[in-house]
Amino acid sequence: MTHINFNHLYYFWHVCKAGSVAGAAGALFLTPQTITGQIKTLEARLQGRLFKRKGRGLEPTELGQLVFRYADKMFALSQEMLDIVNYRKESNLLFDVGVADALSKRLVSQVLETVVTEQDHIHLRCFESTHEMLLEQLSQHKLDMILSDCPIDSSQQEGLFSLKLGECGVSFYCRQPKPELPFPACLEQRRLLIPGRRTMLGRKLLNWFNENNIRTEILGEFDDAALMTAFGVHHDAIFVAPSLYAHEIYLQADIVEIGRMDNVQDEYYVIFAERMIQHPAVQRVCNKDFSALFQG
Repeated sequence: MTHINFNHLYYFWHVCKAGSVAGAAGALFLTPQTITGQIKTLEARLQGRLFKRKGRGLEPTELGQLVFRYADKMFALSQEMLDIVNYRKESNLLFDVGVADALSKRLVSQVLETVVTEQDHIHLRCFESTHEMLLEQLSQHKLDMILSDCPIDSSQQEGLFSLKLGECGVSFYCRQPKPELPFPACLEQRRLLIPGRRTMLGRKLLNWFNENNIRTEILGEFDDAALMTAFGVHHDAIFVAPSLYAHEIYLQADIVEIGRMDNVQDEYYVIFAERMIQHPAVQRVCNKDFSALFQG
């Protein structure tokens, strides 16, 4: 078989993504007849049909699905190549990091200090979202690295790797006056603010409540750790924050620590794609010993 015309493959890829010839034609500023002709030429080259009708649109055949999987990787890599070339034309190299909003921003900022050095002239850009959304963006080459509260299974997430950076205990805090009952019975005396159950720490806490038969009344769940702390400081509710920042939280609005949990840990992971293994910023994070940071 001779080489494939990549223009034909590019038009096919757009039809798959749009679900119709008309949609691809609009995106490419071409006539539908031009797209149809190029697809037929590609089908002749591959000796098989690439699409079948589905209602008023098109869906790929079994052959089309196979070709699309490879085309999708090819054009994603080509876009990544162009991005890197364009980045290096600038004075600084862009480095896009996704941060799971469940993480302590103070801890994250100290981890990210490892990324930025004067020698590499890195231009750091940070984006916050959920763990799931960040993973999707990393898979689409829209991010270079993720900091999250849970790892990934490399056998299930092909081409992605994760490394544990550290873990820290969490404490429960509230405004004065302190609840009368000892910890953890005092958690039943006031309403709670906890990390959302979509976060790893939120799920751990809910399991711990159930295992210890603690009947809590949850006022709110927060995916954003900073927002939960801010809300807790100004409301008569118990909230959760890292134990290593207890002395700082004490200084705010008569806040007191009512209990500490060393058996439930808030974990921090770096997640990156295989293509970034040799990147100097990723290597610095992976090789750095953060034990002193997480021990406070």
